Amino acid sequence: MTSVALAVVDGMPLFELSIPCTIFGPGNPEAVGAGYELTVCAPPGAMIGGWLRAETSHRLDDLVKADTVIVPACDDAMDQPPADLVEAVRAAHERGARIASICTGAFVLAAAGLLTGRRATTHWMYAPRLAESYPDVEVDSDVLYIDDGDVLTAAGQAAGIDLCLHMVRTDHGAATANRLARRLVVAPHRAGGQAQFVATPLPGPDDGAPSTNRHDLAGLLERTLEHLDEPVTVAVLARRAGMSPRHFTRRFAAVTGTSPLQWLLTQRVRRAQELLEVTDDSVDRIAERVGIGTPTTLRRHFHRIVGVSPIAYRRAFTEARGLRPPTTPPAPPGRAATTGATAPGATAPGADAATRAALRTGAPAGPAPARTA
Repeated sequence: MTSVALAVVDGMPLFELSIPCTIFGPGNPEAVGAGYELTVCAPPGAMIGGWLRAETSHRLDDLVKADTVIVPACDDAMDQPPADLVEAVRAAHERGARIASICTGAFVLAAAGLLTGRRATTHWMYAPRLAESYPDVEVDSDVLYIDDGDVLTAAGQAAGIDLCLHMVRTDHGAATANRLARRLVVAPHRAGGQAQFVATPLPGPDDGAPSTNRHDLAGLLERTLEHLDEPVTVAVLARRAGMSPRHFTRRFAAVTGTSPLQWLLTQRVRRAQELLEVTDDSVDRIAERVGIGTPTTLRRHFHRIVGVSPIAYRRAFTEARGLRPPTTPPAPPGRAATTGATAPGATAPGADAATRAALRTGAPAGPAPARTA
């Protein structure tokens, strides 16, 4: 089991608190199947959102027992974080826990000294305050979340969902994270380096969103995800969208927070991750199936985006656990795997700390190719 402790203090906002409860809590079969055990730690009588009381027998001192500690948003970022919370978070980190914050929870991590000399993020509204209060922290207000190994920070509110899914993906692989995201009816992956300012959320295929809430590129993106093996250019995508290439590129960035080719490359690498987890296809075959072309090109982009080679990634989710990759075909390209064989790592313990650090996927994916993908 992987123990996850949620640090709660008086006045903490409900939304940010509900995210880890939903993703790691006992009410989520995917979380239970992945081996997560959630504990809520709070001082006696702590009020959530000013109108709900946290009834728990676990106190802030119990944070030190957890493998992962999550600190949701503070009641007021303009005030100093509670001293007992700061000390408990610091003690948990010193014991070796992975520490994550959502929104203004970054102020608690900064007060505990965990962000000194590190790059971190928070809600864009409070980024200047964080930078002013803690000048030794490199504050980046332009990203959704930052994974710095043992310390992770997320931007405001919904970015906490992205960070929690990222932790699941790091611990148990893309297939498990995709199934969990599908249950929550959210996009299975938004890279940590994606901009906080995204005009319209990106609905995934079959995400259940009403047609009136789906943006004008939704159909195009779904079709592209279903045919990742096909070569495509910005001009082709623009023509399918009925726009000029220049207008399409601007509209695409407004919707997704990134460029068309970078988004496409990232989706192909994410799809390759899933195929490495749930099939025994060779790297050559996977390169063909995801449309990257040659195995050499796949290895280069995979290593740049994921941080390890495809073979090392597969080994982390199969051989390291004494498992063989299943031969059951995965779900169609671009769709979360919901049936068939269980992905390696879906119920097994996570990789060791060194491997998990190497498999971090929240960093910006880097520059896009010049013309085609």
